[in-house]
Amino acid sequence: MSRIFLDGGDPNETRDILALLPSLAGQTTNPTLVAKNPEAQRCLVGEEKCTAEDILSLYKSIVREISNLLPQGSVSVEVYADKSTTADEMFAQAKEMWGWIPNAHIKYPTTKAGLEAAEHSIQAGMRVNMTLVFSQEQAAAVHSATRGAKKGDVYVSPFIGRLDDIGENGMDLIKNIRRMYDEVGSHVEVLAASIRSTDHFLASLSYGADIITAPGKAIREWIEAGKLNGAEYLYDPKNLKAISYRNIDLSKKWQDFDIAHPLTDKGIERFASDWNALIQ
Repeated sequence: MSRIFLDGGDPNETRDILALLPSLAGQTTNPTLVAKNPEAQRCLVGEEKCTAEDILSLYKSIVREISNLLPQGSVSVEVYADKSTTADEMFAQAKEMWGWIPNAHIKYPTTKAGLEAAEHSIQAGMRVNMTLVFSQEQAAAVHSATRGAKKGDVYVSPFIGRLDDIGENGMDLIKNIRRMYDEVGSHVEVLAASIRSTDHFLASLSYGADIITAPGKAIREWIEAGKLNGAEYLYDPKNLKAISYRNIDLSKKWQDFDIAHPLTDKGIERFASDWNALIQ
């Protein structure tokens, strides 16, 4: 059975979901979700003037509150990154964020700089969550960059809904990564992200995602449907274009993989924009 995480940036929502699902196993956060937090909204609408340090301090307090609610779970904390952020800059942020809570996974974008920072993080004994994944080759690079890590130390986060948005069957990516990792016994755990519907939720269960992170609305709908385990669920992609499985050599160095993807670039721009919008 997949572990269920909440995708959100408001500790009050964490409390609400825990009341409905005491087995909630963790939470993922990112700059966009933090920007939606009621406290952050005060900065966004101009009620308060907020510096970059203020926003980082707010993020820290949010993460600590969530961590206290989920002491046995994982809480993903995302570094700030735009297209020019270097691996060293990401890693410096990671070292600070790692000290915020005892149960962190540091989120990096799956870019060259992000993978390099992740490699350093694993060597330093940190846990990581590689986000904004849209291709099997990106997932292969994550496996290679974090080779030597223990099971549970590394998550890869394919974004289902955003692939659907461009007419591709995002669920195929979950299935393909699962198959690729199973063939070599990878240490990386598959975290299904960008869940938009109960269909996504059930298909992720059916395809064997190690973790499903979903907004509160999707978790509530799954609970109301009876917490189905998805074992016999048949996903209908409708008119979405299939993503074919590729045979990829996971023994290669991560630098040898083609990890470029326009949706990763777009995701980085969006997260950076949402974060910067809070700064007055």
